[in-house]
Amino acid sequence: MVNYGILSILPALLVIIFALLTKRTLEALLIGTLTTYIIMYGWRFGVHWAEAFFSAAGNPDNQWVLIVCGLFGSLIALLRKSKGTLGFSGRLEKYCSTQKKTLFTTWVLGILIFVDEYLNIMTLGACMKNISDKRKVPRESLAYIIDSTGAPICVLLPFSTWAIFYSSMFGKQEGISQLGYGSDIATYIRVIPYTFYAWAAVIIVPLFIVGIIPKLGKMKEAYQRVDRTGDVFSNESIKFNSNMLDEYSEGEGKLIDFLLPIGVLIGATMILDDLFLAVIISLFVCLVLYVPRNKMSFGEFCDIYINGFCDMVPTIAIVFMAFVMQQAASDIGLPRYVIETVTPYLNGAIFPAVAFIVVAILTFVTGSNWGIPAVCVPIIIPLGFYLGANPLLVMAAVLSGGTLGSHACFYSDATVLTSNSCGINNMDHALSQFPYALIATGVSLIGYLIFGFVM
Repeated sequence: MVNYGILSILPALLVIIFALLTKRTLEALLIGTLTTYIIMYGWRFGVHWAEAFFSAAGNPDNQWVLIVCGLFGSLIALLRKSKGTLGFSGRLEKYCSTQKKTLFTTWVLGILIFVDEYLNIMTLGACMKNISDKRKVPRESLAYIIDSTGAPICVLLPFSTWAIFYSSMFGKQEGISQLGYGSDIATYIRVIPYTFYAWAAVIIVPLFIVGIIPKLGKMKEAYQRVDRTGDVFSNESIKFNSNMLDEYSEGEGKLIDFLLPIGVLIGATMILDDLFLAVIISLFVCLVLYVPRNKMSFGEFCDIYINGFCDMVPTIAIVFMAFVMQQAASDIGLPRYVIETVTPYLNGAIFPAVAFIVVAILTFVTGSNWGIPAVCVPIIIPLGFYLGANPLLVMAAVLSGGTLGSHACFYSDATVLTSNSCGINNMDHALSQFPYALIATGVSLIGYLIFGFVM
């Protein structure tokens, strides 16, 4: 395989710079993938660029994510039309009498819905958006809190989709079973206390809510906009909220119209361990709950289902292009180049900190919060053993790096879904939460440096 050296970093840098300058995530990813294959194949790039699209589209895991995103769009549209979200919001309003109480409630609900980050993000966006708008909470603030209780919460609990994925991946590595902790999940539980980024991301939220950590950057601008104009979202986000009048129109919402489909969704996810099947079951519950009670006709149900799926197309497009970018980064050898570049300068004490930064950077620039760790773990874990680094700390560093990528990357699936569920421009969300992700990153890096020398 050809080694493209420092050129392998160029496409990822272009994606980040273009996204920052234009706030256009999809176009940034298109440019990044195009640049990758021009570097690799020159004027013959076209065929290989197209192959990357087909490869991403043909991956069963990618297909699962894209379909689940669309089905969630259908489910949220049905919940809105039935006014189930209004019914749930109405019950919560008495506990959410101020901005701070609204944000605290969102944070607590995010901790409780821990099974899967997609489930967490889409459910919280659906049930808290109405209340936060009434309390004049900037959508950017709501999105930040929802995103911060997605992946960070999932990695801290040993019965989430993240725990299942990472524990099985760690368990396959030579030397892990010899640690004597028993099953893969038992080993994962030993890793959790050292997953510093997840802990920091979750703990920073209440500190932000009460004002101990101040409003920074774009978040500060969002609060100033609300104070000045009363607008809870920016002009760039108006197009994502065209259905607000219909959602807030007359008619009282019933709690059961939200609670039963969402309760079935959460329960089915825990029992079946498959969010796709859980969403299908929840949609069927909506059908038998709404149509016989004349909440909508069968024809209206089908139309809303299709329109809700279509509403997710911009989100699906960005997530799909992120998958193509992952393929492009792999083809040009970005992970291998970064790891080979830093390896000569390592020792056991600083290795966990370096592993955290390397995985975080790779995950951030590719948007692959599961793919990059899957590539890096077979390299990083054996290298950690060779250097004499504490294996629990190394595994936690990899896990923290993947969590950081999911949380902070401008075009990760979690970031894009959070923006969609909160009805704001993707870059408005990504840039407003970024300073807080950096704070959590700094805390984590210090933690891995200290524990790297102590353990």
